[in-house]
Parts: sequence; structure tokens; C-alpha cells
Amino acid sequence: MAEKYWYNSRTGEVEKGPQSLAIDRVGPFDTAEEAARAPEVLRERAKSWEEDEERESEWPGADGR
Repeated sequence: MAEKYWYNSRTGEVEKGPQSLAIDRVGPFDTAEEAARAPEVLRERAKSWEEDEERESEWPGADGR
């Protein structure tokens, strides 16, 4: 894992290898540039998941009836 990069969500810094507590890390990423984009990637994924949930809630019978 030392060759991977992590984004520290507490400090906003990119780390080479897992240096901080797991709860503060996002990754691993192959490059420092990818790790630096972690907040953007997380926002994109959260939006995608929210859109998926909205679509699923519109399916017939999705309300449990």
C-alpha cells in the first residue's frame, strides 16, 4: 500500500501510503492527482447514488405495498 495515495478528509492533504487514521482517509488512489480529486469524486458518486434511489423509489411497488 505504500505505493498508493490517500486523501485525508480531515486535513485536505494527499498522503503517500496510509499515514493517518482510516476514518480520515479516502482511497487508495494510484496517483497523487487522483487522490487530490477525492472530494469531487465523492460528490459525483453521492449524486449518482441519490439519482439511483430516486429512480428506484418511482418503481411500482417500491413503497412496500
